[in-house]
Amino acid sequence: MKKSVLFGALAATTMLAGAAAAQGTTTLDTVKARGELNCGVNTGLVGFAAPDANGNWQGFDVALCKAVAAAVLGDASKVVYVPTTSADRFETLTSGKIDLLVRNSTWTFSRDNDLKMDFVGVNYYDGQGFMVRKDLGVSSAKELNGATICIQTGTTTELNLADYFKANNMTYTAVTIETNAEGEQQYIAGACDAYTTDASGLAATRAAFADPENHIILPEIISKEPLGPAVRHGDNQWGDIVRWTLNALIAAEEYGITSANIDELAASSQNPEVKRLLGSSDDLGAMMGLDKEWAKRAIKASGNYGEIFEATIGSATPIGLARGLNAQWTQGGLLYTPPFR
Repeated sequence: MKKSVLFGALAATTMLAGAAAAQGTTTLDTVKARGELNCGVNTGLVGFAAPDANGNWQGFDVALCKAVAAAVLGDASKVVYVPTTSADRFETLTSGKIDLLVRNSTWTFSRDNDLKMDFVGVNYYDGQGFMVRKDLGVSSAKELNGATICIQTGTTTELNLADYFKANNMTYTAVTIETNAEGEQQYIAGACDAYTTDASGLAATRAAFADPENHIILPEIISKEPLGPAVRHGDNQWGDIVRWTLNALIAAEEYGITSANIDELAASSQNPEVKRLLGSSDDLGAMMGLDKEWAKRAIKASGNYGEIFEATIGSATPIGLARGLNAQWTQGGLLYTPPFR
């Protein structure tokens, strides 16, 4: 029954998107008219996007969906989460079934140009790694010659894996999977010696194991994987909204704006950048078809970038990720936003 309702809703959404495109209606218009944001997420990756025991979606990527809904609709709860696999995620976006894809997807040349999608920023700088059982006795990816490796189809990891093994004169046997849940099952069942995906995904997968201490993530990072939200090509206004919502979360951390002090700073801060960001001066939102407090609502939804990171995937969570490259530029990381002016 639930599947029938979901498929029916998605079919109706697709028809609406098609009609909207024919009439020249923007994604912003469509989302406002619908009263909900259709956000494509992972089918289930703990820490990034997964339903909790009550069926409520939680995670690092989910927080960006909430922030966009808060900015556009004034309510962070007005989100329909659409689970997508590595194989169908891009078609789900380009067909109009979703308004936004936030699903640990790597920004690449071909996806940007050939698939006609616009990646509007990077919300997590990552790289591909390998996970093995401790009892395999392996401490380096270069010791995996002849191994069987679980890998998701339709991902950049397939090409990266082939390139890495070829460059190191090694061979492997691929065990292809479609979802992280399937990969976890195959790996635990012993169908493969190693599981490869983004290092953050490996940490999230391991955290869900009954015996995480018996599995190690090997030290080699074999690729660059800038993960970020994507929108359909050609709707620049909607792309700007998602881009600057992400930027608002990042800038809020840089300027010390938190979910706890945001109202106080909106009323009393003398920092011109903070005042513009929170709508206390100027009206940046009007340039994108939003009101003055769009960024303030986005930040209040789940907190600034740092708050979201620490609450969902940070060092104090079972995922246990350090900030690393995802620290602010002032702290040696890569997070850096253009000015709000």
